[in-house]
Amino acid sequence: MAKDTDGSGTPVPQRLLAAATRLFAEQGYDRTSVQEIVEAAGVTKGALYHYFGSKEDLLQEVYARVLRLQQERLDAFANAEAPIERRLRDAAADVVVTTIENLDDASIFFRSMHHLSPEKNKQVRGERRRYHERFRALVEEGQRSGVFSTATPADLIVDYHFGSVHHLSTWYRPDGPLTPQEVADHLADLLLRALRP
Repeated sequence: MAKDTDGSGTPVPQRLLAAATRLFAEQGYDRTSVQEIVEAAGVTKGALYHYFGSKEDLLQEVYARVLRLQQERLDAFANAEAPIERRLRDAAADVVVTTIENLDDASIFFRSMHHLSPEKNKQVRGERRRYHERFRALVEEGQRSGVFSTATPADLIVDYHFGSVHHLSTWYRPDGPLTPQEVADHLADLLLRALRP
C-alpha cells in the first residue's frame, strides 16, 4: 500500500486527482488508462482502488470537488448581510473565477460527462441543479423586492449567465488580455445590466 502522502505531504487522493486531471485534459478520459494514472501519481493500483472505486469515480470527483467549492462559496454569498445586488454580483463573479481557476476540471467534465453511468450522471446533475436553484433564488429575491426587473424570467437569466460560464473553456487563455477577475467583473456586470428595472 502506498504511503498516505508523498515527500511534499500531498495526500494520495489529491495526487491521484491531480494526475487524472492532467492526463484527462491532455489525452482525454477514454484514452487514459488506470495504469497511466497510478504511474503519474506514484502509487499502486491498490491505492487507487482504496480511495476511488474506479476510473469513473475519479472523473466524477474531478468535477464534484469544483462544484462543492462553488456551492460552499455561493451559500456564503447568499447568506451574507449585504444588499441583493451585491450578493448576486459577488456570486456571479465568483463562479466565473472559480471556473477559470479550475478550467481543466470543468472542460474535462463537459467533454467526458457522457462516460458516467446513468446513476452517477443523475447524481452530478442533481448537485448542479441545487447550485443553479440557489443562484436562481437570489435573482428571484431581487425580482420580488423590486430591485431587479421581472421582464425576463429568472430561469432564463440564470441559463444566460451559466451558458457564458460553461463556454469559458472554449476561449479563455491564461496568457490572454483579461485576468480571471476582469472576465468575472464583465460577466457579472452584464448579468446585473440584464436585470435592471
